[in-house]
Amino acid sequence: MIIDSHQHFWDPAQADYPWMDAPELKPIRRAFGPADLAPLLKANGIDASIVVQCRSAVEETEAFLRIASVTPSVIGVVGWVDLTDAVLGDTLDRLRALPGGEKLVGIRHQVHDEPDPDWLLRADVQRGLQAVFTCGLAYDFLVRTRELPAAIATAKAFPQARFVLDHAAKPPIADDWSTDWADRTAALAACGNVWCKISGLATEAKWNDWDAARLFPFVAHAAKCFGEDRLIFGSDWPVCLLAGSYGEIKSALEACLAQLGSNAREKAFGVNARAAYRLPRT
Repeated sequence: MIIDSHQHFWDPAQADYPWMDAPELKPIRRAFGPADLAPLLKANGIDASIVVQCRSAVEETEAFLRIASVTPSVIGVVGWVDLTDAVLGDTLDRLRALPGGEKLVGIRHQVHDEPDPDWLLRADVQRGLQAVFTCGLAYDFLVRTRELPAAIATAKAFPQARFVLDHAAKPPIADDWSTDWADRTAALAACGNVWCKISGLATEAKWNDWDAARLFPFVAHAAKCFGEDRLIFGSDWPVCLLAGSYGEIKSALEACLAQLGSNAREKAFGVNARAAYRLPRT
């Protein structure tokens, strides 16, 4: 099974997405749903996908679970919950009891939008993470270079937990190379319990001036750090449309992975996502 481990659904007419207010994001400021994604999956040979959190609202998680319950191609949901909720365990139990609740595989928060770079290390957040792991869920790090030290400390604090680094921590590709990003990503990978999504890279480059060769050094660094068993493909659709079509994004990442060997490609397009999120094999 070929899996897209990172895609989104949203409708700005029905909910507020503060991050979408920037003028340059106008091309994607419209509704995107399962009917829009389905033909793209078929055309690009993708069998299934994981839909990922877009806003800080448990109502969105509930909506994604409803979608997953009636959309066979959606095999996982990475949702949002309030990690500071004192009764988070009860909230997670309620979500997992909803239709589609068995497809809840992870939790995410937009950490890179928090003013405090050490937000992950707050005592109430760490308590919430423990509740997430007690429920057998993974946690997606949505961080940039600034927040990587806190992510490293968190991965070390929960050595038995499963973490997934979204978008390879958003390297500043448009500005060329960052030693801080490279070193901190390597330190996070050394924790051993973190997988890395090679997703969202084209939108970290110059949207009108990128190709596989431009992305490859960053993919290669991620591969060096995480190894072929912890790299995961994700399209980041529809955010990726700012830089290229679904097919262009997939083809570029395939070209990068091909330079790393056939095993790296095969594992990144399915096997590793199954391991990170404990996805069913059916």
